[in-house]
Amino acid sequence: MSDHVQDSGKLQPQDASSFVYPWAAAPDIIRSNQKDAYFQSVLLTQLSGIIRSLYGARTAHNWTSEARTLTELLYLGLTTFVGNRTLGEEYCDVLQVEGDTHGLPSIARRSGYILSSVLVPYSLTRSLPVIRRTLRAKLESSMRKLHHRRASSPTRSKRPPSQWFQVQEYLLKHLDSITSPAPVYAASLAVFYFSGAYYQLSKRIFGLRYIFTRKLEASEQRVGYEVLGVLLVLQMIVQGYLHMHETYLQSQAINVPSNNPAVAGGSAVIDGGVEIATDAAITAPLLFEAPAGADPAVQRERISRITHTPLSQCHRYDLKDAEVMGWIDGVQQRNCTLCLEPMKDPSATTCGHVFCWQCVTDWLREQPMCPLCRQSALVQHVLPLRG
Repeated sequence: MSDHVQDSGKLQPQDASSFVYPWAAAPDIIRSNQKDAYFQSVLLTQLSGIIRSLYGARTAHNWTSEARTLTELLYLGLTTFVGNRTLGEEYCDVLQVEGDTHGLPSIARRSGYILSSVLVPYSLTRSLPVIRRTLRAKLESSMRKLHHRRASSPTRSKRPPSQWFQVQEYLLKHLDSITSPAPVYAASLAVFYFSGAYYQLSKRIFGLRYIFTRKLEASEQRVGYEVLGVLLVLQMIVQGYLHMHETYLQSQAINVPSNNPAVAGGSAVIDGGVEIATDAAITAPLLFEAPAGADPAVQRERISRITHTPLSQCHRYDLKDAEVMGWIDGVQQRNCTLCLEPMKDPSATTCGHVFCWQCVTDWLREQPMCPLCRQSALVQHVLPLRG
């Protein structure tokens, strides 16, 4: 980078003949972001404590996303927006500049970066579940009509499902992954590992890069993270191949005629001995079932059918009653950590933590991870406890 004069709004070292400002390396950029994340977590802890003391623990839990968003806006507003460096940038001796002009970022770019990096993820977190529920309801309604139309006609029932039906079935099965922004973030991160620039997608959009503000000795080696980029690209390739292979096998199994000798007992053996279930009667009731409503009895019956767990004689799995699941000791252990009340229909995640069925399923639809240990968890893997 060439030297620039001060009155032109660009950077200039104190001694122009001493050194030029080098681009910051990937490890320093990541370390700077980790430091900023730490200080933001400290602010979030303090803000959550204030909300908890004023409005209670339940309100603090319900406002977690809003508190985190406010914390990030406050932190970046007091540093980046007013033209100062963040604590992480000062710790790592890096400075944010415009990648095309090499000058200090304008207030328009700084504002755009802050809003896109904070408000866009928050908006997606709030809007994506609503969009997914709407799309899922429309797809299920359309597929239910096609299924009934197919079942009412003996001629159509002997044919393989139509292409439009298969497309809708694919969209319904992979709706969460299709509408997730994670692949875009992963691709941007892989590019960062190779280039060492634009760690965040919002900084790539607004062209904000980092330079070192200290002189680097000739012996200093600024090692990048190209190996991580290669591993991330390989991971995406393998996941894409497995997804395409699974989709191909399922499409082949659906298109196998019912009078084919390879089909026996509702399964098809194709592609080297891989057996795939093709009996539509197994999945149709669950796939095309109408919404069960909010009736507790209907809800418990639906939970039992979906999870293949038998119903007992107990009218309601409410841990307010000390005789229900007496092996759970202590008042605190019998309370759900999400609603802070005695658990109703207690259900366990794959990591072993227990919550109310309604509480944990609502949580996992918003973010697929355990509320306590943050381990990955899915709604379909939640197991209700019986007896």
